[in-house]
This record gives sequence, structure tokens and C-alpha cells, in this order.
Amino acid sequence: MDNRPQWGTRAGFVLAAIGSAVGLGNIWRFPYVAYDNGGGAFFLPYLFAILTAGIPILILEFAIGQKFRGSAPLSFFRLNKKMEWLGWWQVFISFVIATYYAVIIAWAISYTFFSFNKAWGEDTGGFLFSKYLHLAETPGDVGAPVLGVFGPLVVVWAITLFILFKGVKKGIERANKIFIPTLLVIFTIIVIRAVTLEGATAGLNAFFQPNWDAIMDGKVWVAAYGHIFFSLSIGFAIMITYASYLPKKSDVVNNAFITGFANSGFELLAGIGVFAALGFMAAQAGVPVNEVASAGVGLAFAVFPQIINQMPFGEFFGALFFLSLVFAGLTSLISICEVFIAAVQDKFKISRNKSVLYGAGLASLISILYSTNGGLYFLDVVDYFINQFGIAVAGLVEVILFAWVFKQMNPLQAHANAVSDIRAGGWWKFCLGIVTPIVLGYMMFDLFKQNILQQFDTDSGNYEGYVTSFILFPGVFIAVGVIVLGIIVSLKKWSRATLEENYSSNSDKGVGL
Repeated sequence: MDNRPQWGTRAGFVLAAIGSAVGLGNIWRFPYVAYDNGGGAFFLPYLFAILTAGIPILILEFAIGQKFRGSAPLSFFRLNKKMEWLGWWQVFISFVIATYYAVIIAWAISYTFFSFNKAWGEDTGGFLFSKYLHLAETPGDVGAPVLGVFGPLVVVWAITLFILFKGVKKGIERANKIFIPTLLVIFTIIVIRAVTLEGATAGLNAFFQPNWDAIMDGKVWVAAYGHIFFSLSIGFAIMITYASYLPKKSDVVNNAFITGFANSGFELLAGIGVFAALGFMAAQAGVPVNEVASAGVGLAFAVFPQIINQMPFGEFFGALFFLSLVFAGLTSLISICEVFIAAVQDKFKISRNKSVLYGAGLASLISILYSTNGGLYFLDVVDYFINQFGIAVAGLVEVILFAWVFKQMNPLQAHANAVSDIRAGGWWKFCLGIVTPIVLGYMMFDLFKQNILQQFDTDSGNYEGYVTSFILFPGVFIAVGVIVLGIIVSLKKWSRATLEENYSSNSDKGVGL
């Protein structure tokens, strides 16, 4: 008998999937990636990447989770015993990401309150690194927890644990039904305010002005695929886990299209808001937009405070902006944690509460490392290696195993089409079997060539100039360690009760969503 928790409504699942996809990267990464890769012209390879990689992989992972009704390790095991290690690899990737992702949300909470009196002053970069983070001088020096980071971090984990303890339907679904609409309203207000600022037009022109020559550059297309891959939360077990809570007759293909395009819609909204604000900043400074455009932590916590300093009623704008980061971050953190909570619960046959306590509890303790004086250095290196050489590689391996090694495309296609209004036709198998492996394979080759091989090249230097010992640990060590741990945990046998559970989609006679 299948006693797996289920979403209460179709909207609940879709909002949760969108909440996972819509994260911090949508706000501080996508606008600059688009601007730096052809502006308006970038939307052509971006749309192509959505249709040939993003949505096809979403369909794949939704179908896997729904059909085999388990966490990633259990679903992969049920599909083929030789694939379980891949599921655990993805689980440990999610665990690592959760440990530092929570800290960035904590920064956003702090900056929400800083906005009310512009506590960062005129030197916003100096405030971030020296007065707020109290950043150590030498990478690798841990130091002590910084109270201003540690306090909000406790709040982040308290909220996350509370929602996770409440379960799938009463916790995650209800939270996303509140967080996602609230996030949309807040960011819409931000965009409306931003586009009415002096200089906003120049910023929007910089964002949308197409450089058609750029799309002839293969790296622009790779950038589009790379961004879609990271943006949609594919390749590290989130969507498989969430889909495992779907009723067995739920539409798979349509849900994938809704999730994919909703995520892209928010990214477009974020791009408009961010570049309108950057245009205002450029106008105030009397410089071109390209001199103020940036991405990542610097954009959110150094550049945006400068914009807020110069804006009429900047305090209100700032509070809304950082609050949007909090909501976007929380919905993603919850989904990331659910990956390893579900996996531990399935493998070790323990209660959900114990799984939350052990899994998310351990992640919260480890995250304290990133709240210390040296936390930003550790966060930077771990994030770089686990993203570049964890998520993308795991996703590439996943696609190759399903399409070419174990040849599971036909059974999964049949399952998806049996429950969906829109059919996954030959285009789906072609995209996953040919297009995605080629593009991701090239991307991985280029990353290894430009990064791993250059880490020990004295002429080019290590990533961000870090010493080799710091690159090796925690960087390379973490990226390799999650694979090793995945293989080790997969060696433990599943309980007989788990293997005897009826998970077949054909056994369900209920009405789907």
C-alpha cells in the first residue's frame, strides 16, 4: 500500500516547484548573465535552452518522481539498482548547498532591517565586509561566529524547520501558497518603482538592446544552457522529490511547462527591476550602465545599498528588495532540505520528525561555519565547486544513464503521456538524448579545462587567487566527497518493507489533480 504524503492540490505542487526554481539566482544572477551575453539577443538562446533542456529535464524528473514514488535514491533504485548512488550523490549536493544557502538568507534578513536607517552608510562595500561580516584577512581562518549573522541564521533555520516539521501538505504547500504570491506582489512593487526612476530607460536599454553578433558565439549558447540548468533546480533531486508527492494520475508535462515558464517570467521581471535601478544609479553617478552592472553577492549587498542611498524613499524600496530575497531564498531552502529529509526517511525507515531533526538539524549546525569571520571565503569556494562540478555533472550523468545506458526514455515517455494532456513526443527524446548531453558535455569539458587544469598553473593562478591548499579543501574535497558518500550510502541495503511497497502507477484508481 502506498502511504506516501501527497500535495493537497495541483496548485500546491506547482507553487512549490516554482518556489524551488525561483531563488536568489533569479534576482542577482540572471539579469547580468543576459546583459553580458548579448542583451536582448540572449533571449533567443535562452528560450531555445528552456525548450530543449529545461522543460525536457523537468518532464523527466517529474515523471521519475511520480512513477517511482520515492526520494531520488529510492526512485533510481526502483528504476535500476545500479543507479541508486546517483540519487545519493544528488542528495549530498543538496545537503551541502543548504548549509550555506541559509546564511545568504540571513544576510538578507539583516539588510531588510538595515534599510530602514541605511545603516550601511556611504561605503556600502566596506560596511558589508568589515562592519557586518567582520571578514577575516586570510582565507581559511575561521575565527568566531559573527553575532549579526548568527542571530538571523537562527531565525532562518527556525522558520525552515517549523515548516518542514509540519510536513508536505500542511507545511511546504501552505508556506508556498503564502510566500510565492507575496514575493510576486513585493517584486512587482519594486519593478514599478524602479522603472519610474530617472535613468531607468538607459538601464532597460542596456538590458534589452540586442547584440545579434553575440548569438554567433558558442559560449553565449552554453551560458544560456548553464543558467537554465541551475535556475530550474534540476539535476540535484529537488523536482524528483517534489513529484513523488503527486497523485499518480497527475499531469506531468503540463506542470513542467507551467513551472519552466513561470520561472522565466519571474527572471524577466527581475531583470527589468534590477537594470532599471542600475540605470538610475548610473545616471546619478554620470557613468555608463556597464560601469555599475554586476552580479552575485556584490550586486545585492553592495551595489543595491548604493542605489537605495540615492533614491527618494529608498528606505522603503530597500526593505522590499531585501525582503524579496528572504522569501525567494526560503522557498528554495525548504525544497533543498526536503531532498535529504525524504531520502533519509526512505532509506532508514524513520519518522519524518526524526528525519527533519537529523538532516536539517545537522545542516543548520554546519551552517554556523559560514557565519564566522572566515565564512564568506568558505561559502565562495564551496558554492563554486559544488555548483560547477556537482550539479551540472550530476545532471549530465543522469541524462546519459537514462537515455543511453539503461535506455529508460520510452517507459518514462509512456508514463508521462498516459497522465498528461500535452504529449512528450519525439522532440523530448531527441532533446534529452542528443542536444542536452552534447551541450552539457561541452560545458563540462570547458569548465574542467579552464578551472581544474588551471588550479595548479602558476601563470593563470587559482580560482579568485586562493592558495592551492584552500582550493583543495574545502573546494575539490567537497565536490569529490559528495560522490564518495553517495556510493558508500548506496551500499546499505533497503529494508524489505520499503521494497515491498506498491508504487506502480498502474495500481492507482483514484482521481488525479
